[in-house]
Amino acid sequence: MTVYAAGAVCWRLDGDKVKVLVIHRTLRNDVSLPKGKVEPGETLPETAVREVLEETGLSIDLGVPLGVTSYTMPNNRDKVVYYWAAEVPAGLYATAEFQPNEEVAALEWLSLRKAKKLLTYERDVEVLERFQLLVDQGVSRTFALIALRHAKTIPGSEFDGPDAERPLTHRGRTEANVIVPALRAFGPDVVVASDARRCLETVTPFSEAEEVRIRSTHLISQDAFEDGTSDVRRVVSKRVRKLRSAILCAHGPVLPEIVREVGLAAGGTRQASLARAGDLPVAGFSVLHLSLDRPGSGIIAIETHLPQLA
Repeated sequence: MTVYAAGAVCWRLDGDKVKVLVIHRTLRNDVSLPKGKVEPGETLPETAVREVLEETGLSIDLGVPLGVTSYTMPNNRDKVVYYWAAEVPAGLYATAEFQPNEEVAALEWLSLRKAKKLLTYERDVEVLERFQLLVDQGVSRTFALIALRHAKTIPGSEFDGPDAERPLTHRGRTEANVIVPALRAFGPDVVVASDARRCLETVTPFSEAEEVRIRSTHLISQDAFEDGTSDVRRVVSKRVRKLRSAILCAHGPVLPEIVREVGLAAGGTRQASLARAGDLPVAGFSVLHLSLDRPGSGIIAIETHLPQLA
């Protein structure tokens, strides 16, 4: 049975130089990147954030995905590890507390060149090389726009009232709660939602958990989309200009338009990638990573996540 794990390339600026974090592991007597196994019910982004916190004391927000490594462990089980970049702000770096423990003996911040020489495993070096490509292109600093489809809703055929007032089902309310940690992993501090009840109910658990106000708008509602009064471009353009990570919660027919407008605002992205990102099941979300320093350089990466229900 394959073991799944997740981790991050934690990095920071030291003046104008990029430093990355490596860990010296106690039992294995090696040097690697922080990572760990997925716990039951976790998504991969949740795992990456939790493991980095446990191993380093750093509470990170995930940036661009850096791909996957796979290898066979000494017990002959296959292991697959997913990685993200994660910038560590100066304030977080200054206040983080690390205590040597049974798993990690020490942390070390190194230049990319030195880190690649010190890492024990070539697979970790390959992950750093992917990150270095972002640095070389000037797009390592990113923010995320998260296109989220509302959770499962009572069907219109079973609801006696306006479509916009249809509430979530019991399963939908569960989905809305389950996705909170996965959304939190990308650090959104703005929530924009269609004013339809099902969208507002979907983002309410995140809003309450993170103490973030919901900004409701009719401009990305299904009613407005169907009667021709929607203005997706206006909503998306504002979010791109703000350069802040945000959730945009809307409806199945509206999400492809939201994703397309993000691509246009970011300077153009392959249509096939955008089509896949906008085709979401209920409570699914796509994370579109954009450059903070070069916002017109296109979408840097796209990833899609689904709720993990027991």
